[in-house]
Amino acid sequence: MPNLPDVVLWSIPAFVLLTVVEMVSYRLHPDEDAEGYEAKDAATSVGMGLGSLAFDFVWKIPILAIYTALYELTPLRVPVLWWTVPLMLLGQDFFYYWSHRGHHVIRILWACHVVHHSSRKFNLTTALRQPWTSLTVWPFYVPLIAVGVHPAALAFCSSANLVYQFWIHTERIDKMPRWFEFVFNTPSHHRVHHASQGGYLDRNFGGILIVWDRLFGSFVAETERPRYGLTKNITTYNLLKVATHEYVAIAKDLRAARSWRERAGRVFRGPGWGPGPGPAAPAPAPSPSPAPASSQAAVTTSVPESTSISTSGPVTERPPVAGSGLVSESAPAPEALPLAEAAPVADVAPGAGTAPAGQGTPA
Repeated sequence: MPNLPDVVLWSIPAFVLLTVVEMVSYRLHPDEDAEGYEAKDAATSVGMGLGSLAFDFVWKIPILAIYTALYELTPLRVPVLWWTVPLMLLGQDFFYYWSHRGHHVIRILWACHVVHHSSRKFNLTTALRQPWTSLTVWPFYVPLIAVGVHPAALAFCSSANLVYQFWIHTERIDKMPRWFEFVFNTPSHHRVHHASQGGYLDRNFGGILIVWDRLFGSFVAETERPRYGLTKNITTYNLLKVATHEYVAIAKDLRAARSWRERAGRVFRGPGWGPGPGPAAPAPAPSPSPAPASSQAAVTTSVPESTSISTSGPVTERPPVAGSGLVSESAPAPEALPLAEAAPVADVAPGAGTAPAGQGTPA
C-alpha cells in the first residue's frame, strides 16, 4: 500500500488560520456588496463539516471494500512515482468533474450535494459545509481503480482536490491572472457555480481545473454579481434538516406521484423536473340555457293559421333568440314564435319554426 500523507488532516491548521484572516478582513475593510459572515450560518457550515468527517469514516468501509475487490481483480497496476502522481491527479480531477456534474443534474445525487449549496453566504466556512451522505460519489471513480490506481492513491488525489477547493470559496479575491483563470478553478469561477441566477445555474463544475468546463460546454465567466444559495432556499440551521431536507422532499413527491413513470422522474431526472400537464380535455359544447316550458312549446309548435302577427311597422327591439327563454311582450307567451331579426313572417322558409332549440334559423 502506498505511504501517502493525509492531506486534509495536515491542512486543518491552514483552514482555521485563513478563515480567521478572512473574518478579520471583513471587520477592517467591510464590503457592502459582499455577503460576508453571519454567526449562525458559519456555525452551521462548520458543524456540517465536522459531521461529514464522522459519516465519511463510516461510508469509507463499504467503499474501500468495493475498491479493493476491483483492484485485486484487475491485472493492471499504476505505480506511485513522481511522474505518475500528477497523472493520477489529472485523472481524478477529470472524473471529479463528471461526478460533480452528475450530482447537479440527477435529483437523488443532488439530494447529497445540495447541502454544499444551501448557504446564502459565500466565504471560507462555506467550503466546510459538506454532505453527510457521500456514498453516492464512489461509482464515478471506478474507472481509475479498473486501470490499476491503488485505492489509497485515489484517496490521496481526492483529498488534494478537496483541499485545493477550500481557498476558492471567497469574495475577497476578485480575479487571478488571466492565464491562471483560463486553466484553473478560481474564486471568480466558483462564485458562478454557487450562484442561483438562471444564467449561472449548473455551471463551472471543475475541481482543480476549469478546462473541463471549457471543453464540455459548461463554463460561464463571472459578469453580474452572484446571488448565492438555492432557487428555493431553506430557512433552518438544524444540522439534521440541512443534511436531509432534499431526501424529505423526494419522499413527499413520491407519495404524491400518480404513476411509476413520474416516480422514476422524481428520483432520476433533474432537481426541477415535474410531470408535464396531461392532454387537455376537449372543451364541452356550449349548452343552451333551458327555456321555460311555455317557450319550448312555442318553439316546437307550428304557427297556427289563426295567429296573426303584425309586420307593418319596423322592428324597434331585438327579437328573442330561439331557446333563450325570452318572449316578446307583443305576443302571448304560449304561442310566441322566434323570428329572424327584422325579417317578416312571409320571408321565413317553411318549417323554420320547428328548428330545435339552440340551433337557430337555418341559413
